[in-house]
Amino acid sequence: MSKVEQARQKKSKKKMKRFFFRSIILIVLLAALVFALVSNLTKDKAAIGVGDEAPSFQLKQINNDGQPLHLDELKGKGIMLNFWATFCKPCEQEMPYMESLYPKYKEQGVEIVAVSVDFTELVIEQFVERHNLTFPILHDNTEQVRDLYNVGPLPTTYFINAEGEVVELVSGQLTLEDLEGYLQQIVPKE
Repeated sequence: MSKVEQARQKKSKKKMKRFFFRSIILIVLLAALVFALVSNLTKDKAAIGVGDEAPSFQLKQINNDGQPLHLDELKGKGIMLNFWATFCKPCEQEMPYMESLYPKYKEQGVEIVAVSVDFTELVIEQFVERHNLTFPILHDNTEQVRDLYNVGPLPTTYFINAEGEVVELVSGQLTLEDLEGYLQQIVPKE
């Protein structure tokens, strides 16, 4: 084989290698793009936001002899649906505010429901006793309801009107003033 033919063969092999690697990179990029698009479309459909109907669910109450609470039982009332955990410091800081406003707003037709995503009931029971919480505390140990509502960071709170529509969604800690303002929005109209 002549040197010219050897040079052409080398050049041809380099082109083939380059083509092969470029093809692989292109396939990986296309796969990543498809994955990103599918993930975003699926995520958007699952998110519950302002203006959406609040999906119903049933969970065991921690502080009411383990009785189940079904969200549909609260139709006709305003509902503050709070997702929290005992290890979440902002959650712990807003619980006394919720407890202080609960009697007043319960009389006005608003129910505060707190859904804990902790793994064990014991830590929730101790937390409830330590803070003397009287509003319904539910346990979502499988995170089924957290996933249903597409809850990310804790605390996350949904304010639901008497018709079952989400009117406000707050991700993060609430102050006493903020909390009272949101609760006033969901007091059922007579």
